[in-house]
Amino acid sequence: MEVKAANMDRINLIPAAEQGVSEEEDMKVKKYLRGKATDLGALQDKKLKGQLAVREELYGKSAQAAAKAEKWLMPSEGGYLEVEGIEKTWRIRQEAIAGEVDVLSSRKQFDIVLPELGPYTLDLSLSGRYMVAAGRKGHLALLDMKNMDLIKEFQVRETVRDVVFLHNQKLFAAAQKKYVYMYSDNGTELHCLKEHGAAARLQFLNKHFLLTSINKLGQLHFQDITTGEMVGNFRTGLGRSDAMEVNPFNNVTAVGHSGGTVSMWKPTSAAPLVKMLCHQGPVTALAFHSNGHLMATAGMERKIKLWDLRKFEVLQTSPGHAKTMNFSQKGLLATATGSYVQILGDFSGSQEYSRYMGHSMAKGYQIQKVVFRPYEDVLAIGHSMGWSSILIPGSGEPNFDTWVANPFETRKQRNEKEVRSLLDKLPPETIMLDPTKIGSVKPTRKKEQPTKQEREAGKEAAVEGAKSISFKKKTKGRSKSSKVAKKKQEAVANAKKPFLEQQAKDAETSKKKRKRNEVENQLPKSLQRFARKVPTT
Repeated sequence: MEVKAANMDRINLIPAAEQGVSEEEDMKVKKYLRGKATDLGALQDKKLKGQLAVREELYGKSAQAAAKAEKWLMPSEGGYLEVEGIEKTWRIRQEAIAGEVDVLSSRKQFDIVLPELGPYTLDLSLSGRYMVAAGRKGHLALLDMKNMDLIKEFQVRETVRDVVFLHNQKLFAAAQKKYVYMYSDNGTELHCLKEHGAAARLQFLNKHFLLTSINKLGQLHFQDITTGEMVGNFRTGLGRSDAMEVNPFNNVTAVGHSGGTVSMWKPTSAAPLVKMLCHQGPVTALAFHSNGHLMATAGMERKIKLWDLRKFEVLQTSPGHAKTMNFSQKGLLATATGSYVQILGDFSGSQEYSRYMGHSMAKGYQIQKVVFRPYEDVLAIGHSMGWSSILIPGSGEPNFDTWVANPFETRKQRNEKEVRSLLDKLPPETIMLDPTKIGSVKPTRKKEQPTKQEREAGKEAAVEGAKSISFKKKTKGRSKSSKVAKKKQEAVANAKKPFLEQQAKDAETSKKKRKRNEVENQLPKSLQRFARKVPTT
C-alpha cells in the first residue's frame, strides 16, 4: 500500500516562497494548524501510516481554508496607541482619545454620578452587552450598554457586597447583608440562598452552572443553580479572604488570603489543589489571563506579581498597590487603587508587562472594581461616586464568535443557547488543574506489595509444583533413587530461592526503618523534622 504524503504546509518540506504562497498567508495557515505534524516515517504499521497521512492532509486543507476565510470572517483588526518620538502612551488623556474616535466610540466614554449609593461593584455578561451595577447601600441596576438603556433598577434596602451574572443576562445573584439572593432581569426575587450566608465575593462557573461564594472567614461554597444542590462547602482555614477569581482555562477557583497565600479549589475536593505563598502580607487582588497560564496578584506590601501557573514561578515583580485587577481579552492588565487606574501591557511577547495607559478619577473617588468589556476597547470602573467608562485602545477582541457570545442575539437564539448549554453542562468532577487529561488513558498504578498470606501461598504453590516434576529415566545408573531425590531437592530449593531473597530484603528494609525511627526519637520533638533522611535501598 502506497502511503500518501501529508500536506506540505504541515511538514514544511517546501518553503512557502517556492510554493507561491506569501509569508503572510503562511503565517495565517500556521495559526490554524493543530500543532506539529505527526512523524510518519517512524511508524511500521502501513495501515496506520496511511490513515494518519490522510488525517494530516485534512488538517492542512482545513487550516488553508480557515486562513482564506479569515478575511471575511474576521474583518476587524485590533490596534494599540502609537506615539512618535519621545511621546509616551501613558501621557495621552481620555479627552485627546475622545476627540479622535468616531461618534459611536465616544458614546462609550461616560460618568454616572450617584454619590449617595456607592461604592459600586460591576459585572458584565459574556457578550459584553449587558452590565449589572450594585451599590453598597442596596442599589441594583441592569443596563444595556449597546443602546445605553436602563433595563431595570431597584433598591433592596440593605448592604450589597458583590454581584455576578449567571449563565445569561436574565439572571443575576447579589451578595447581600445576610444571604445571597437571585434576581431576574425585571427585578423579581427568585431565590434566597441561605446556605451561602453573608458572602463577600461571588463567582459563576458558566460551563458547570456553579455559583461560588466565599465569606470573610474563608468558608467556600459551590452550589449548582440547576438543581439547587450544594456541591461543596469547605473551610479554607487560611484566614480572611478578600479576593476570589475563577481561572477561565480550567475553572479552578483561586482565593487570596490574609496570610499572603493563594489557594486553588475544585468543588469535589475538601483540600486545596494548590497552595502558593505569593506575598508577605494580605492578598488584595487577583486576576487571570484568558489563556489561564498567567496569574496576577497584588499584596498589601505594595508589590504586584505575575505568575506562570505551568511552573508556579514568578515571572515579574513590580512595585505598586492594587485593590482590584482585571485582564482584558487581548492580555492588557488593569490595576486600580485609590482614584488612579493603570493599564499594563505585554508588547514584546516575553511576558514582561510595562506601563501602557493611566487614568486619574476626580479627587476623592475611591475605585472599587475595574472590569474590561468583552469585544470592546472599554474599561468599566465602579467607584465610591458611581461608575465610569473609559476607552482603552487594543483591549478587546475585535471579532466575536456568535456561537460563543453574540451581542446581537435574539430571544429565540438566547433560549436555544440556554437549552444547549444545559445539555452540555459539565459535571463538577471535570474541574482539574490540567483539563487536557480528560479523555486520556489513566496510567497504570504501581503494583502493590503482596501480603504475607499471599507470599506464603505462592511459596507453597511453587514448592508443590517443584515436587511434582517427573524426571526422564536414564541408563547406566543415572536414574537411581538417590539421584532422583537429590534433583527434586534442588528443584524445591530453586523454587524457594526468590521468596527467601524477598523476605531477607524486606527484613533489612524494616530494620533500617526501625533504626532511623530510633535516631529521630532521640532528638527533641521540635528538632525531629531536621533529622537526616537516610535513603532506603
